[in-house]
Amino acid sequence: MGYLLYIFIIPMLLTVILSLIGGSLLVYISKYNFNLVDVNLGYYQVSKVPLFYVMIGSLLVGLFFSYGLYLVHALSNSWTLRGKDGEIKKNKSEVLELTKRIHQLEIENEKMKGEMHPRTTEERNML
Repeated sequence: MGYLLYIFIIPMLLTVILSLIGGSLLVYISKYNFNLVDVNLGYYQVSKVPLFYVMIGSLLVGLFFSYGLYLVHALSNSWTLRGKDGEIKKNKSEVLELTKRIHQLEIENEKMKGEMHPRTTEERNML
């Protein structure tokens, strides 16, 4: 039961608490920043927009822009890691081939030693 508390209930409670705090801040800001302003967006002009809407709109545009940059960075890292995974697989196969080659050379080396110094039956049994 304690495990479920930490995984499910506490994150939900934190989400609710942070949502309430964020909503309270928005209400407080909107209460004191409801002046009507003109907004110029290049060739477009919008008049009599509450200042609160301009503030929230700029916040949302900034959040979307930063999220887009985050996605570009995450995709770049993903492609980089995918390339590194390919290199790791290639290097692992190369290590495996070299290990096999070392084993073959060790066997050949033992055969050569055996030809130069023939062993007695007792020495062969010891191996």
